[in-house]
Amino acid sequence: MFHFRFSTLLQELLKANLKRPSASSRQTNCWGLAPRRRRFGTASVDCRSSQQILLHGRTLRTSYHAATFRPYCAKAEGELKADEVTKKDGVVSEEAAKNCRDFPQRLWRQHTCGHTPPTFRRKKANILPSLEDLLFYTVAEGQEKIPAHKFLTALKATGLRTGDPRLKECMETLKETLRNTSDGVTLDKHLFKKCVQNNIVLLTQAFRKKFVIPDFQSFTSHIDELYESAKNLSGGQVADYIPQLSKFSPDLWAVSLCTVDGQRYTVGDTKVPFCMQSCVKPLKYAVAVHDHGTEYVHSFIGKEPSGLRFNKLFLDEDDKPHNPMVNAGAIVCTSLIKQGEGNAEKFDYVMNFLKNMAGNEYVGFSNATFQSERDSGDRNFAIGYYLKEKKCFPEGTDMTSILDLYFQLCSIEVTCESASVMAATLANGGICPITGERVLSPEAVRNTLSLMHSCGMYDFSGQFAFHVGLPAKSGVSGGILLVVPNVMGIFCWSPPLDKLGNSVRGIQFCTDLVELFNFHNYDNLRHFAKKHDPRREGGEQRQQFFGPMDYDSLQQELALKAPLWKKVSPTESHQDTSTTVVYRVDNVSK
Repeated sequence: MFHFRFSTLLQELLKANLKRPSASSRQTNCWGLAPRRRRFGTASVDCRSSQQILLHGRTLRTSYHAATFRPYCAKAEGELKADEVTKKDGVVSEEAAKNCRDFPQRLWRQHTCGHTPPTFRRKKANILPSLEDLLFYTVAEGQEKIPAHKFLTALKATGLRTGDPRLKECMETLKETLRNTSDGVTLDKHLFKKCVQNNIVLLTQAFRKKFVIPDFQSFTSHIDELYESAKNLSGGQVADYIPQLSKFSPDLWAVSLCTVDGQRYTVGDTKVPFCMQSCVKPLKYAVAVHDHGTEYVHSFIGKEPSGLRFNKLFLDEDDKPHNPMVNAGAIVCTSLIKQGEGNAEKFDYVMNFLKNMAGNEYVGFSNATFQSERDSGDRNFAIGYYLKEKKCFPEGTDMTSILDLYFQLCSIEVTCESASVMAATLANGGICPITGERVLSPEAVRNTLSLMHSCGMYDFSGQFAFHVGLPAKSGVSGGILLVVPNVMGIFCWSPPLDKLGNSVRGIQFCTDLVELFNFHNYDNLRHFAKKHDPRREGGEQRQQFFGPMDYDSLQQELALKAPLWKKVSPTESHQDTSTTVVYRVDNVSK
């Protein structure tokens, strides 16, 4: 089976135009030299050494404009053939002008100013279609034009959203193009390619099902079933020890997920803002480790589960809080952020981190909850004074100021949708999936997930680790932040809590999720046949996406009606087939 290196494809896709030749280079020749090897049938240009063509006794260097000729692998039969061009009295013949009509106008003007370029015959039936062409054929299903909504519907089925920051250029171009079309609805192939060309790599990944969850619609249908099953639960009680939390309806129930590839799905009351409460604890711990490193942070805080209620006045044998997921550890962790700065600067600093983790989706602040929590925070003040007595804070720390910041951070508002992107950033090693920006160091993410796994669910942490086997953190507002490492982040929210302070519906959803899918950390991915593996279709193929690409399987994946290419004998192409794919293209429409 023949392959070619996908890195070459990426270079072709990401390089929109060749650099314009400098003035000095134009003095010696009319044609710049592309920084890569291109082959058009029997006419070859190898840019590692200057390829020259002898024409009318004059030696010319040759290159081709990137936007005009975009080969992604070599062809067997000659597409371009060097011909002699007759030139009389400084005027180029009409035949030569016709043959060169595909060259950029600027280069053509340079040609008529004194240099005669080679001309080429372009056999369109033998040009391998670009990825934009293949994407158009996939969506169009044999039609010459496609409605824009058909493309957007197909895009949504892959899990991508039109508001994804990575697709900003595509969506803006699409809107502008539709405004200028006659009907404002349909796109022909040329306009479609114009819209998708800036994001073709991501779109090709999506439509080839190379994301971590390849069959996303089937997966989300199971999520709907789990959501409905948990929705029927009626137990639990809304937290009332913070008065502002008691105002939420017990009927609210939402689930959002975001994969490491940016696939999104939400069901329920996912746009209702609520305070993170204890769900912010692992995030500010991650910020502290990101800034100071593991050794410094854990010189103040331990790593062990406490086995006690989260708000107990109790320290370990070294007079340190047991871990950063209980109140004592979270208060000390708060004191490590931006030491020496005021609370306003510290709060803004953490807020910016959370917004970056959420891909700039909604992150707000509830002043009413902050005031309510501070007014009813006697237990936390008692913990603060106990920590001060035991000298648990860095030297010079203002304990009351730190408690104010602690209450403020607990009062940060999110929606289920934005919180799921935060969870996905942890699942993705600290890189936000929808922006591609690195927010947290790998060290900070690893430590955070380890402590979430062992200490994140209050007194239920051991049972949760046993039955669910995934890192998670719950909060008394009813949220559960769940991470499936290297796969996705999930956020569940429902205010009614069980006696241990965890969301009743959230716990049920997480348990059912792992019973259905092999997401448990210790599930055997190869031999556990009783569970579904939503990664199975993509699995190893996804890891190979940036390695060799097989055009035979690509054709099958895109479900093209007629064959576009076929392998030919290496001798037909006169190529070194050890590194070159040799195909001949047939039946390609203009």
